[in-house]
Amino acid sequence: MGIEAVLPVVFLVGYFLGSIPFGLVLTRLAGTQDLRSIGSGNIGATNVLRTGRKGLAAATLLLDALKGTVAVVVAGYLAGPDAAILAGLGAFLGHLFPVWIKFKGGKGVAVYIGILLGLFWPGALFFCLLWLATAFTTRYSSLSALVAAFVTPIFLWWFGHLALASLFAVLTLLLFYMHRENIKRLQSGTEGRIGQKG
Repeated sequence: MGIEAVLPVVFLVGYFLGSIPFGLVLTRLAGTQDLRSIGSGNIGATNVLRTGRKGLAAATLLLDALKGTVAVVVAGYLAGPDAAILAGLGAFLGHLFPVWIKFKGGKGVAVYIGILLGLFWPGALFFCLLWLATAFTTRYSSLSALVAAFVTPIFLWWFGHLALASLFAVLTLLLFYMHRENIKRLQSGTEGRIGQKG
């Protein structure tokens, strides 16, 4: 099978791996309220945290990140860097628009980090440090993710990783789209801060 035939398969495998809704699975196994009926209705770690189960939220964050990491590492090992990039795109789209739950998935931050970790780990470290710095100064989780995602493609481009910079430019646009309501609340001053009650 030629590489041209492998690439669509890699993309689809990445998509189906990314579409596993770990937040929903873990909260159901734990017997909590349906994740989609509380908070933002999102299936990601931030909304899992609203159930009061910090352990489940941490597990969701880790597993969502690993979806991206596993997709790109395995694809890259089996079929090379182009396959890894396609698998990463597939995993990200799968997380945002999972076929199993009517294409209503998470916002993508954890998977973004996981894909970055698998493709260029210094980029993942940079993202996390920038997230922490922004969160420390502003106490806005969403803004921290948006700032880190905005700068990441520039960071990759600066270090000569042009293909990765292109991939993460696309992922950043998708991440901004998924955070559109957060952006509106940031603009209006109604976005909740980290640690804020109520």
